[in-house]
Order: sequence, then C-alpha cells, then structure tokens
Amino acid sequence: MRTRRVGQVKSVWGTGVSEECEELFFSPIRLAPGARQPRRVVAFLVALHQNKQLIGEKGLLPCKLYLRDVKRYFKGKINLDTVSYAPTILWFLDWSDMDSNLDCLAGLGIGISAFVLVTGCANMILMALLWLLYLSLVNVGQIWYSFGWESQLLETGFLGIFLCPLWTLSRLPEHTPPSKIVIWGFRWLIFRIMLGAGLIKIRGDRCWRDLTCMYYHYETQPVPNPVAYFMHWSPWWFHQFETLCNHLVELIAPFLIFMGRRMCILNGILQILFQVLLIISGNLSFLNWLTIVPSIACFDDASLAFLFSSKEGGLKDRVLKMQAKRAAGERHPLRYGCCIRKVVNASFGVLIAYLSIPVILNLLNSRQVMNTSFNPLRIVNTYGAFGSITKERTEVIIQGTSSLNPNDPAAVWEEYEFKCKPGDLKRRPCLITPYHYRLDWLMWFAAFQTYEQNEWIIHLAGKLLANEEEALSLMAFNPFEGKAPPRWVRGEHFKYKFSQPGGKHAGEGKWWIRKRIGPYFPPVNLQGLKRFYEDRNWPYPAQN
Repeated sequence: MRTRRVGQVKSVWGTGVSEECEELFFSPIRLAPGARQPRRVVAFLVALHQNKQLIGEKGLLPCKLYLRDVKRYFKGKINLDTVSYAPTILWFLDWSDMDSNLDCLAGLGIGISAFVLVTGCANMILMALLWLLYLSLVNVGQIWYSFGWESQLLETGFLGIFLCPLWTLSRLPEHTPPSKIVIWGFRWLIFRIMLGAGLIKIRGDRCWRDLTCMYYHYETQPVPNPVAYFMHWSPWWFHQFETLCNHLVELIAPFLIFMGRRMCILNGILQILFQVLLIISGNLSFLNWLTIVPSIACFDDASLAFLFSSKEGGLKDRVLKMQAKRAAGERHPLRYGCCIRKVVNASFGVLIAYLSIPVILNLLNSRQVMNTSFNPLRIVNTYGAFGSITKERTEVIIQGTSSLNPNDPAAVWEEYEFKCKPGDLKRRPCLITPYHYRLDWLMWFAAFQTYEQNEWIIHLAGKLLANEEEALSLMAFNPFEGKAPPRWVRGEHFKYKFSQPGGKHAGEGKWWIRKRIGPYFPPVNLQGLKRFYEDRNWPYPAQN
C-alpha cells in the first residue's frame, strides 16, 4: 500500500493526500472532540448534582458571596479587571436565583456534550461554548473546583476548539482537516502532564526516591476502591517495582514524543496503559480518563486504522474516495477560509508557545509548583500529582446526638456516612471513577488539617443540625432520618488502616480497622452557630 507523509502524521488509506490547507483529510485525532465528551458529560453531570449544595444559594461556600467579594475588591464595579480576575458568565446573569443559573450552565453543558458524543460531530462554536460554560463554573467553584483536572479539562477543551471546523457539523469535514499545530499542542500537553507529575515526585517526598511510596499510596489515597485494598497487601518488591515503573513512565517516556514516529507511538501506548492501571486501582475522578485524550495525539492513521470499518460508506471508505479524487487531479480551488484558518492556527501556536514560558520555567525550578494556572483562562497550566504521600490515613467522622448534654457519658452519638469516603468499617470501598464526589475529597484534605482551616465543615455541621435536605443529599446515610434533628453535632478524628485479608477483622466483614485520635471539632448546636453564620453572611439553616 502506498503511503505519504504530511508532517508527523501518516495516511495509509489511498494513493493521494489533499494538499488543500497543507493538511490531512483524516486523522484519528479528528475524533477527539467526540472522544472527550464522556469526560465532559461527567464533569457537567457532577456540577448539576452537586453545585447547589456546594456553591448555590444555600451552599457550603455560596458563589454569590464570592462574586460579591471579588466585586467589592474592584471597588464595586464589574469591569475588565473584575471579569479578568474571575472569568465567568455569571457576572452577566441575574443573581436573584443563583441555583437556577448554576443548573442552566450545567444542563446546557450536558446537552451539548451529549450531542457531540452521540453524533461524533462538533464545530468551533459548540466546543468554545462548552469551554466557556465549564470555565464559568470552575472560576466560581472555589475550593470545590481546585483540583488539577479542572484546569486540565479546560486546557484540553481549548485545544479541541481548534480541531474543528467553524460551522460544519460532520465527522469528516472535507475542507478543515486537523492542524499539525493542534496535534502538537496535544502532544505538548501530555508531555507536560507526565513530566510535571514525575518531577514533583522526585523533588518532593523522599519515599519516591527510595521507592517506598507505593507501600502507603493505596491505603492513603483520597478515595480507595476495592482493588486498592488488595493492591496494598502486595509484596514489598512489587511496590518498589511499580514505583520504579512510575518514574520511567513519567520522567523518561514523555521524551519519546520527540524521537520520531515509532517512539512517539510507543509513548502513547505506555501513557494509555499507565492511565488504565490508575483507573483500575483508584477513584481519581475523571483525571486518568481525561489524560488518555492527549495521549491519542501520539498515534497516526497507520497505527489506528484497524479501529475504523472499511465498509461502503464508512469513514475509511469516504477517505479513500476523497484521496482518489485528489490522485486523479480533481482539486478544489484554495478556499479563502483555508487561508484564514492557517493564520488562526499559526496564531494559536504562538499563543501556546508564549503561555508556555512560565510553565517551562516552573518545570525547571527546584521549587516547582503543581496544578497551577498562570493565566485566568487556564489555557496552559502546570500539572502534578502526589508530590507527597501521607503515611497514615486519618478520617473525620461526623456524629450527632439527641442528648441535651453533649458531655454526658451516656449520650449516644450516631455517625453520618458519606457517599464514598471511608466511615463504616464494614462498608466495601466504593468504585465510582470517573464520577467525583467533591465533598468526600475535601473531607480527605480536611482530615490532615484543622477545622479552623476548613470553616465549611462547621457550615456543614450546622446544616446537619437542621436536617437540611440539600446538604443531606451529599451524604449516604443520615442517622436522624425520619426523626427530630440532632441537638448536637461533633467531629471525631480517627486513624484508619486496611484490615489484613484473611485476618480476624476481615473475617468479621471489616474492610477497615480504626483507632480514635481525639476530637476534630467540639460539639456544636444550631443556636451556638448563629453568630458564626452571621459573621460570614451565610444563610442561617431553617430546621426541617
């Protein structure tokens, strides 16, 4: 079969390649808009399910108050400085019903993402709208949207805008093939993601250098899954081996991108396999699913041709016919739109290069920071994960009592259960990836900090004291359901460990064993929290 190279991508399905716009008619990366949509659907679905409880009118950290604070900082005006500080559509919407605004943004995002996912068609307008909708949520999400994969989804989505035609909705738009600049933009993204993750580890916790971090990771990661339970009990040599493999994939393999076609494909294979292993062994939201997307840019038509049907009228058949026309000398005149697109792609490349300067300097810096954006639009960001590993797992267990006196030794304290984080010793670890329970993750961070550093946890306690329905929707079990709300709520601090498979505790059906450390926050009642709420302008919970 005859082949012909155009840049770094190889076409194998015909005897000729269109030189219109100096690009390919087809590359598997063209399907990336559709490939990304499951992650976007999940991201917007999480927003629809949880935004009201977290950043809504009665949320734990209301975004309306955040926007008012930003506006006050800029002297009470909504101007370019204000919007640049927190770019979001919400500046221009009616704030009288913020819950509806948040639902509309999330609902519209779900609808557009689902359309692109089902049809496999996208254009620049739809992709830009998806990017703007999620940017609007991230920039008012505060700590609930402070995870690295939020910026990664935005950067991936921004790159995806330039893969698509401006107006056309087609899986194979004839006159707007994918730009080599955009494909290299995706390769640059996966290079930075992996190298950043590797460098932050080597420069961070010593256990990454002595190959012992995986002794602890499975047990102490934010939200373990059932596989992590068994992986934790692997022999010591296996943990050292997988730590070494982690370094090879994150620190060495990314450079294969720049070593020719075959090495680039090898890097793509390694990165995708690595992400699949991470998906199997942990609940890291949609992070690993999302990281697979830029890895696809390491492949070309020749390496992925087997994924597409050769039947009449299929995608591969249509490419063959297009190439046959070009081979026969049938050429369309160079379109004015192609010239504009060349300029747009070149400008896009210059923008990415310029915004990459602080990112590169950060990678080279011994004081490297991870998961940081150097521009408010989060177009080019720094990434990294698990620069330090906690050696012991601690959990905050929230309890309530109906007793009049919280200090009464006879008081019965009943425990609330969260959707996924460890609590009940006999509850099997959950399996939720790519879904994301934001509150559960923040409870993991809170457990090795103090409640003074996480005031929202006292806000949550107040809502539980009122049996507030929206807050309780974030919980898996309410011990006071169907009866009077608790009079007091407290936080207890525990150390958690996996039970030994085949041991005494596992024989009793326990996945975890725990030991009390002490109080996390003292017993509080609703009346005692009134001043606390007023000082922060939080709405006072009304008892249900």
